[in-house]
Parts: sequence; C-alpha cells; structure tokens
Amino acid sequence: MDRTEFIERLQRALAGGVNSSRVAENVQYYREYIDVEIRKGRSEKEVLESLGDPRLLAKSIIEANKRAGISEGTNRMYDEEAGGDEYGDQEKAGTERAVRIPGWLILLITVVIFLLIIGVVFSVISFLAPIIIPVLIVVLAVNFFKGRK
Repeated sequence: MDRTEFIERLQRALAGGVNSSRVAENVQYYREYIDVEIRKGRSEKEVLESLGDPRLLAKSIIEANKRAGISEGTNRMYDEEAGGDEYGDQEKAGTERAVRIPGWLILLITVVIFLLIIGVVFSVISFLAPIIIPVLIVVLAVNFFKGRK
C-alpha cells in the first residue's frame, strides 16, 4: 500500500464516524506526518507500517472523539457532494446533539436540591412548632391523667 491508498482508506474509514472537518483535519495531519517522516530519511513503507492499518487508526480517532464528546457522525464532504449544505440537512432531519453534564455538576445540583428540601421541611416545622408543641403537651397530659385513674 502506498501513501495515497493509505490516506484514501483512512478517509473512508473516518467517514460517518466524525464530521467532515475532523476527517479533513486528520487526513491533513497524516499527510504532513508521512511527508515529515520521509524527509527525515525513513522510507514510505516504514512510515506506513509504523502507522498500521488505516481502519484501526480511524477507529482509534473516532473513539477518541466520542470520549471527548465531539463526534457528530456526519461527513460534510459527502453532504456537499450530495448537494446539501453544512448545517441545513442536520436541521431538516431534526438531529439533536446530546448534552453531557459533568459529574461534579450533577452532584452539586443534587446537594443544592437536598438542602432546599431540608430547608423547606425545617421552615414548615418551625412555623408549626408553636401549634404542635402545646397540642402534644395536652395529649400527653390527658394520657397521663387517664392512666392514673
């Protein structure tokens, strides 16, 4: 396999896994990487062998993008060839992006809600305490005197 075939396979493997701008960035990066390594004196074959299978490389790139939360699963180059624009097709199809909330933010929201609930409960208790305490005293006194007879 030569450099051109490697780049084409990488590009095809990335298509659909990341958006077209990410495909273009990665293809450009690996083209430049191969050129730099060849200028350093390595053969094209050595460089391509060190990179490995372009499909596995693409899979790693797609997984890294997913973990980083930037995978969009669309390919603008192919969208443009089909006559669509960069964002219009996604909007027409009703594509929604998932929002990832960091764990610390979920914990913070949970703690705040918990504290609000406790605050409301204690406010209600403190508001009703002047009524509840005398009623409890009367009930206890009545039970106490009933038990003595």
